[in-house]
Amino acid sequence: MAAEIAIYIDADACPVKDETYRVAARYGLRVYVVANSFLNLPREPWIERVVVGDGLDAADDWIASRAGPGAIVITADVPLASRCVRDGATVLAPTGKPFTDASIGLALATRNLMQDLRESGLVTGGPKPFSARDRSAYLGALDQAVNRLRRAAAR
Repeated sequence: MAAEIAIYIDADACPVKDETYRVAARYGLRVYVVANSFLNLPREPWIERVVVGDGLDAADDWIASRAGPGAIVITADVPLASRCVRDGATVLAPTGKPFTDASIGLALATRNLMQDLRESGLVTGGPKPFSARDRSAYLGALDQAVNRLRRAAAR
């Protein structure tokens, strides 16, 4: 039943690809690594490289068109997360933070506010650097998401 679970990585700037591969290997899950350009990946039959066109949202569109119940999407892109949550996918940020029906509205509003502040020059910095604590939180969150979906599929 776990074979029905697939992981989609919004890969161009994803810092947790290797961690995702380890969890996927443990559970026998298929991983789609979606990017706008060629990325070097482990040569495993369960990891599929998907290179999309250079269009502004080409990777997002590819992932969103396939994400639904049974899918786990890894992305820091809040609009993509919103699309996938709406379609029933489990969505995690690389920090392990889940995007849910309850949290996505605030995440979108915060993203839009920060974008406006950056464009106006009031805020010049970006997100805090990715840390070992973020990596650990991500591993735990991904493992929990896989087990939750496996239990749901077994019912």
